[in-house]
Amino acid sequence: MTTMTKLSQPTARAAAWLAFLLGAVLLTGCATVANPDPRDPFESYNRSMTNFNEQVDSLVLRPVAIAYKDVTPAPVRTGVSNFFANIGDVWSFVNNVLQLRGEAAASTFMRVNVNTLMGLGGVLDIASELGIDRYKQDFGLTLGYWGVDTGPYLVLPILGPSTVRDTLALPVDMKGNVVSYVDPVSARNSLYALRAVDVRANLLRAGSVLDSAALDKYSFTRDVFLQVRSQQLVSTAVNGDDKEDRNGNDGVLPQEPPR
Repeated sequence: MTTMTKLSQPTARAAAWLAFLLGAVLLTGCATVANPDPRDPFESYNRSMTNFNEQVDSLVLRPVAIAYKDVTPAPVRTGVSNFFANIGDVWSFVNNVLQLRGEAAASTFMRVNVNTLMGLGGVLDIASELGIDRYKQDFGLTLGYWGVDTGPYLVLPILGPSTVRDTLALPVDMKGNVVSYVDPVSARNSLYALRAVDVRANLLRAGSVLDSAALDKYSFTRDVFLQVRSQQLVSTAVNGDDKEDRNGNDGVLPQEPPR
């Protein structure tokens, strides 16, 4: 009984969180917005959640990311990004298999093995140096591959842009994350925190460009996100193992500009 309880707790928490989120969407989705985008019927809620996320980012995430970038040498940050990209490749391999994409699955399987064994657990991206391509996939794209519609645009607390389909797939993606199986819990939480800081630090330059642009940041972010997800899905469904859907440079930070 104890074992079953321990196993069911993460799933129960994910289900409760998802139910709360969808309930909030249903409660706020009826608010009217002038000339609403048909892809974004929950725009009133999404804009409010975007404002909340921006407040959290300005007060917590961005300052921590700036401090992390200031005190951590670029090669170390690159190693951290490579490490988490290698972990992500494990789940990409599973989803490539679920999508019956043989070449992509084989390439991803080889990447994980090469980087884990020869790249110090993924800190060094040896696979990219050898020309082994990365094919990033997640369970939301797998659902799309098998015909599940994207659904409306949805902004999640802290996590940011998503869609209804990707939100429903999120608990599965969380279970597929290798970090979720790390013991003890303190080490697992430390990895989650490091990953969040790493992701935010990598977005600092892009955020600066977006902040300085004279445009509606919400609409711009929404349109870009939906376009990228649509292109990923079309590339997966139509091109199959075509080279156009590979992401060979993912996990490698661009070179630092001269100071």
